[in-house]
Amino acid sequence: MSVLHSYALWNNKGGVGKSTITFHLAIRYAELNPDKKVFVIDLCPQSNSSMMLLGGGEKGEDILVGLCSESVPKSVVGYLSTVITNGRGAQLPKIDDFVINVSEYNNQLPNNIYLLCGDGNLEPMAPAINETASAKALTPQAQPWKWTLEIIKRLIQSINDDTENDCIVLVDTNPSFSIYTQIAISAVDRLLIPINADNSSKTAVSALVALLHGTEPPHPIYGSWTYAAMAKEQKIEIPQIHLLIGNRLTQFEGPARAFGAISDSTASVLYGVFKSHPEYFVARDQSIQDKQMFINQYSVPLRDFNTAGVVCAHMGNKLSAMKQGYYNVYSAQVKVNADKIKECIEAIDTVVEML
Repeated sequence: MSVLHSYALWNNKGGVGKSTITFHLAIRYAELNPDKKVFVIDLCPQSNSSMMLLGGGEKGEDILVGLCSESVPKSVVGYLSTVITNGRGAQLPKIDDFVINVSEYNNQLPNNIYLLCGDGNLEPMAPAINETASAKALTPQAQPWKWTLEIIKRLIQSINDDTENDCIVLVDTNPSFSIYTQIAISAVDRLLIPINADNSSKTAVSALVALLHGTEPPHPIYGSWTYAAMAKEQKIEIPQIHLLIGNRLTQFEGPARAFGAISDSTASVLYGVFKSHPEYFVARDQSIQDKQMFINQYSVPLRDFNTAGVVCAHMGNKLSAMKQGYYNVYSAQVKVNADKIKECIEAIDTVVEML
């Protein structure tokens, strides 16, 4: 059995719904594929996807704090700290010492979801990770920067060796391009890029491509120090763009119309990149002849997760278990309509079918 694919949900922009989409994709994929495993690795210090999966709200937060407070944290910080402390050449830590079965903490969810929890201490740990990556190489083969950037990639490879079931890996990320985001990007083979239907996403995706692949010409001063330049030099594989997920779309216009109109500039930018560098994207069966075909093949519009999706995530529950009615969210009564639940499920299923 093997890891079918590993995906990072990333955009160099906040507020696009990375964690909420990670939460829903993990659950729905697990529901529809009970014979497969889903591994979620939360490399965002905010740890929102972890809290949602662990039960949502105060319950999820309390469980997460407990896991992160163990003598060796059962979290990304615990794992990264152990690997860095043990050093190059040491045997990898046991997966079971850090990865949990989500259903043991939240019995509302399927029992085939596994989680390496996020940890708020990932941010203060970042300087130590940077120091490890920038250490002087004692031999030409040492490559401390590559060794550090591929810590989570080696974890995913160990999942590939250990699991008896086929599985997918979903990595939640921080919107900044910090060292731990670079670790996430270096770990996976595919990118899922949530975008908003606004002009700010055009700037964000342009920056995203530049961060991954560099600029032409390179900057005369710091061009050789960028992630793109160092990844190329040290042969770190850059993940391909698999899908643009149009989140938080204008409800008055409907997702398809909003994506086609408001995000047309974003699509134009990426289609231009595609024409110049099709290797940056996961290949499709059909040959892409124009921008509309590119949009059809590489983008999926999601209905806004306000109401049904957000309430569901707050409760740490799956969409398929929700019923129409009123729910308490931070002392407020929120009504969720059956048609919104149905729309959310259909939207997520569209993405799941493409994983």
